[in-house]
Amino acid sequence: MQDKPLNRRQFLLSAAAFSIFSPTKLWVPAPPAKVQTVQGVIRSVDMGITLPHEHILVDFIGAESVSPDRYDAEEVFRVALPHLQQLYKLGCRTLVECTPAYLGRDAALLQRLSKASGLQILTNTGYYSAVGGKYLPSHAFSETATQLSARWVREWAAGIDGTGIKPGFIKISVDKAPLKEYSQKIVKAAALTHLQTGLTIAAHTGNGAAALEEIEILRSNGVKESAFIWVHAQNEKDAKVHQEMARRGAWVEFDGLNAENIEDYLQYVQSMRKAGLLQNTLLSHDAGWYHAGETGGGSYRPYDTLFKRLLPSLRRIGFTGAQIDQLLVVNPRNAFTLRIRKT
Repeated sequence: MQDKPLNRRQFLLSAAAFSIFSPTKLWVPAPPAKVQTVQGVIRSVDMGITLPHEHILVDFIGAESVSPDRYDAEEVFRVALPHLQQLYKLGCRTLVECTPAYLGRDAALLQRLSKASGLQILTNTGYYSAVGGKYLPSHAFSETATQLSARWVREWAAGIDGTGIKPGFIKISVDKAPLKEYSQKIVKAAALTHLQTGLTIAAHTGNGAAALEEIEILRSNGVKESAFIWVHAQNEKDAKVHQEMARRGAWVEFDGLNAENIEDYLQYVQSMRKAGLLQNTLLSHDAGWYHAGETGGGSYRPYDTLFKRLLPSLRRIGFTGAQIDQLLVVNPRNAFTLRIRKT
């Protein structure tokens, strides 16, 4: 006898049963991309305009002498807050604070400033091995990359210094190439940490040759170039090196913007646009800096040059709204989104 055609209800029930028992997987929407801030996890699309390399507090005394006792957190709060509030009024919504451990990182202070200013702030894990290792704790020389990585992963899992505040990226640093053995170890530790956390690696880097050496270490440990931000790329004057790094997938960050070097930064971004690599370019000031140990924190440089000087100049030379959005919103969002990037 011929089977009767299924009605709508029967068809839907049959489809549901097939989806349960069939080995073929149904399409499931991916969870929203996320970023870790000092106030918790947010959606990447909520980062808005982002400055990917700034500072609020630094202490250059060295790892063996650095201490919270060297500054008054209340004074730092009073000095920094007006600059952060001004930045929010200029349209910025996220600031990536790049001061690492043993150089004045204070996660609790950053959380207070984030709440008071309205800015979303990212802090970091990792160690700073440039300047001949002056800012490395003694255990960084004796422990293996695996042991150092375990320390950084614990901060990601449990929070920084008992605060429960988690890092949003890994900050490391190296001098010029060839890299010292302890710097190679720091880069490897960053790679191991990335593979367990998905945190992006931002590396203060002495020159282009050092950047190339860093990404070779990352690749040899299974990490793609897209997990790497070349911090202070402006220190390398050869645009071909900038372009090679970007073509390999790394983030090329020009982050020393100030009122005196606007023309240089116009040239950097024009060069990257002409090469079709604007999607791998980041811009920031490396500004701020309440200096622990100096009266009143010394001279605190505001974070406004990009908004007041560079953006009008970019528009004047023909950068479109979409291209500016790419530089200030899309690229930082893609750079800092939590995800493991394996080779």
